[in-house]
Amino acid sequence: MTEKEYLICLSTFVPFGPARIKLLLSYFGSAKKIWTAPPKTLKELGLGQERIQEFIRHRDSLDISAYFNRLNKFRIKYLTINDGKYPANLKEISDAPFVLYFKGEIKSGDENAIAIVGTRKITSYGKEVTERFSGELSSFGVTIISGLARGVDTFAHRSAIASHGRTFAVVGSGLDNIYPPENLALAGEIEKHGALISEYPLGYPALPINFPTRNRLVSGLSKAVLVIEGAAKSGTLLTASHAADQGKAVFAVPGQITSPLSAAPLFLLKNGAKLATTTNDILEELDLEVRVDREKMEKVMPSTKDEGQILKILENEPLHLDELARISTLDVSKISARLTIMELKGMVKNIGNGVYKKV
Repeated sequence: MTEKEYLICLSTFVPFGPARIKLLLSYFGSAKKIWTAPPKTLKELGLGQERIQEFIRHRDSLDISAYFNRLNKFRIKYLTINDGKYPANLKEISDAPFVLYFKGEIKSGDENAIAIVGTRKITSYGKEVTERFSGELSSFGVTIISGLARGVDTFAHRSAIASHGRTFAVVGSGLDNIYPPENLALAGEIEKHGALISEYPLGYPALPINFPTRNRLVSGLSKAVLVIEGAAKSGTLLTASHAADQGKAVFAVPGQITSPLSAAPLFLLKNGAKLATTTNDILEELDLEVRVDREKMEKVMPSTKDEGQILKILENEPLHLDELARISTLDVSKISARLTIMELKGMVKNIGNGVYKKV
């Protein structure tokens, strides 16, 4: 078996989350050594006896060949964090899953993504606002991320598809166990127009505890999070909190002050979230000024003098934003905004930590 396949096997033992796997990998050096480690060694690492026995029983009972056959049967693909096609936005968060299961297709252009989240008990106002933002953002080539839940999530996905855009649904269960069941047909449409995504293995149920954990992936896959409606205590606020912790922008749409479902967006606006009343509020803040589909777009010629200068500087090697600013003598904020546009056009790529390379 390959190292990648051993990492897939580890992902089937859900009690080993990203933090635990990261620690184990730092000690053992490979997923294979973790999977085959004797109980004595695991105990030396501070794992409790009960958890060790649980892991041993799990690996002894897992029919590895049958598991991979079932993945193929359900058309479920997988990426590990070491794969080049692993979503760049998600890879940047501290607790990114080591394995990502998906149905559909994940494209490089899907980095240009906005999460739209909100209440399950959507109002007519929330429906109208969700459809407007999701539809308009999709028309600009922005991938819409949400969680396939009832309410705002459902309308966000549907509107993206209706606008011939792309959308990801991050679910809190194995991809062979879609929840809620009434969205099974919608899940099939999302697979055709984007991807269904999960960190949970086949057969894993949609437990209530999964959804708060799932929310960090909704924000992690996105450039920013837009909150439509939500109660004072809801998963919507948790998603926004994840986004803030991940350094993502948080936007909120104001609602009627007399509505309980305005509590979440109003709380966020009072605490530093950005006001969104039109799609332009988001596009301008994030410099998403052009419609982009990098998979279909032809090679773009430099459209400004600054872009031509930047491409020339990056001709020989990747450079940090600050170094680009120094060499070009352009203002840092100006060159940062221009690099965002160039990345959306597919001219350059942020390879991490503010370092850009020519595509």
